[in-house]
Order: sequence, then C-alpha cells, then structure tokens
Amino acid sequence: MDDAQSERAEAEAEDPISRAIAVVARSAPEIRAGLTGRRTKTDDENASGETQLAADVWADELLESRLTDIEGVGQFASEEREEIVDAGDGDLSVAIDPLDGSSNLQSNNSMGTILGVYEGELPAKGRKLVASAYVLYGPITTMVVARDGSVTEYVVEGDGEEDAERRAVREDLALPDDPTVYGFGGRVPNWTDRFADYAGDVEEDLKLRYGGAMIGDVNQVVTYGGVFAYPELDSRPEGKLRLQFEGNPIAYIVESAGGASSNGEESLLDAEADEIHQRTPVYVGNADLIERLEAEF
Repeated sequence: MDDAQSERAEAEAEDPISRAIAVVARSAPEIRAGLTGRRTKTDDENASGETQLAADVWADELLESRLTDIEGVGQFASEEREEIVDAGDGDLSVAIDPLDGSSNLQSNNSMGTILGVYEGELPAKGRKLVASAYVLYGPITTMVVARDGSVTEYVVEGDGEEDAERRAVREDLALPDDPTVYGFGGRVPNWTDRFADYAGDVEEDLKLRYGGAMIGDVNQVVTYGGVFAYPELDSRPEGKLRLQFEGNPIAYIVESAGGASSNGEESLLDAEADEIHQRTPVYVGNADLIERLEAEF
C-alpha cells in the first residue's frame, strides 16, 4: 500500500462519511458479479409497490449489513424496505437505492446503486446531505461522489470486497457549458401539457438519450451536459421517483457539479420531506435548462 492509499485508509477508518462511501465502492464489484442468476422476480413487493427481483433483495441485505456496521451511522433506510433500520447512536443516516433500474436486468442494460448520507434523522431535506454517490454498472463500473461542494468520478476495479479499488479519473467534475443530451421518463401520453410543451422546446436543441435507469441517464447528463427528467404525470402528479433515495442524492451531485435541480417549483434540496418513501417529480441538469422549465411551469 502506497502513502496515498495508507492516508485514505486511515481517513476512512476515522470518518463515517468516508467509510460509507468506501463500503459502497468496495461492495460494487461483488454486487455486479452477483447479478448473474438473480434476474428472477420474487413474490414480494418493495415499499413502493414494485415487484422485487432476487437481485434487489440480495443487494439491499448486503448493503444493510455493511453500512449499519459503521460507527457513526444511526439510521439505515432503503427503497426496498418499509421501515427505517435503527443502526445505533450515530448522528448520520444513510439512504440507499440498492439497484436503481433493476428492471433493466431482464434486457441486460445499465443500472446502478445510489447512496445519500444525511446529517440527522430521516426523512430529511436534501440540504441535510453531507455526501452523495452513485455507482454505474455499465461496460465498466464507475462511481461519482459529491462531498464538500466537489464531485469526483472514479473507476472501480476488482473482483470483490477484499480487492476492490477506486481510481479517480475526473476531479472537480462540472457539467459541460454546452449541453447536448436529454432523457425524459414516463409514457408520453401521460405527460402534462406543460411538460410536453417544455419537452418540445428541448427536443429542438438536444439529442435523446434514455435507457430506463435513472443512473445511466443522469450520468449521460453529467458527462455531456443536458437535462434528465422523470416528470409529473397526469396519472401521477406527485411523480414516480423517491425523494430520499433518488431525488435528493442525485440533486446533490448535479448541483455540486454546477448544475441545478427542481421539482417544478424549487430545488429538490429545498423540498419538504414528510415520509421516507415520498415521491417527487425530478428535473436535473444544466442550470439554464432547469430555469427554462421553472419559467414555463
């Protein structure tokens, strides 16, 4: 182990925020390898009423075991379980989406893991986040981490927890000034008229990139600039994505990278958090594109 690795290991041993990020990074190769053979549906639904895959349950249990073992973490919450887990007397809470986009397993498309580290108890506003990260299981495994106003992209290498390594490939990451892509979820016939009008304007300037897993679509925006949205729908005005597990952590990353977020009225980070599985419309991307959205709304 070189001096830099030694210093990082010592910091992670002392700092529960760094340890939570490290746990997710070290677990990523194991989660990725464990997806094989876990594409089948279970007989259960998660707290949001979605049918769970065996991979959802397995990744949730693995991360719950490791994150609740961190001294300083007091609560663990997951999109895959109804209740918050009491992890001890720590002042931090971790919120996890163990496998964002797990429905893509069937078609073997990208998916990811999302981590939000909050100060205090859950549910909480996004302003209570002290760090956020996502892992993308694409052709390679990458991890994007936001902390203290800075965003870093890593490549995660290794076959399992014991030999997993993070290697920084982009530091002080910022959304490009000249955006090029957009990705919008939900069935078009269910879009509200005001969002459909906004989408029509955006389509004139940007290229469509949408893969059905928020992590993959957001990573396109972080890499190339643009806007991602899972909007309000006529059939679901409250939106689909979960504020604590998806909206807040992704907003924290995008805003830390110089972009903006919105629920249609205000930054996602300012939205009141009343329930652990609360849903929200999600709009993230370059600031001018989010400002255009709010102006049209």
